[in-house]
Amino acid sequence: MIMMRTGLLATLACLGTLSVAHAADYEDFARVLSVTPQYEQVNYPQQECRTEYVPVQRQQQRGAGGSLIGGIAGGIIGNQVGGGSGRAVATAAGAITGAIVGDRLENNDRGAVVDQQPVRQCRTIDNWQSRANGYVVTYEYHGHTYTSVMPYDPGERMRVRVSVMPR
Repeated sequence: MIMMRTGLLATLACLGTLSVAHAADYEDFARVLSVTPQYEQVNYPQQECRTEYVPVQRQQQRGAGGSLIGGIAGGIIGNQVGGGSGRAVATAAGAITGAIVGDRLENNDRGAVVDQQPVRQCRTIDNWQSRANGYVVTYEYHGHTYTSVMPYDPGERMRVRVSVMPR
């Protein structure tokens, strides 16, 4: 019991000294002497696009009309030649020859055709801009000068937190 009483007294004594050593905080105002904005360079890249026309070669489609008309004409002419079983051979040979000649006449000068095809070209362009990322504030409080970096411009005076503690 005596030991418990001694421990309780020691605890109370410690708590008493802690309350005396506790800091007193309050707010006050300080006079701002200067504010200097700090800038940083920030890149906001942008995409620039344009449409260019490039030549593209393509083959023309072959026509079938010349072969068809040539085959019919060759068959008619072949049918006029010969007689009997030779007439059938002459008709077939005339149709084949007429189809080849008709195809060459229609498609001989059909080559590659050049068209213009649109192609979208894009590139990224740097867009550097300056922006304020803070303010170096020099202020005076009770005859002492202090400097801090703040996220905003405080104006002519600023609120400060004052803490008083015994030495």
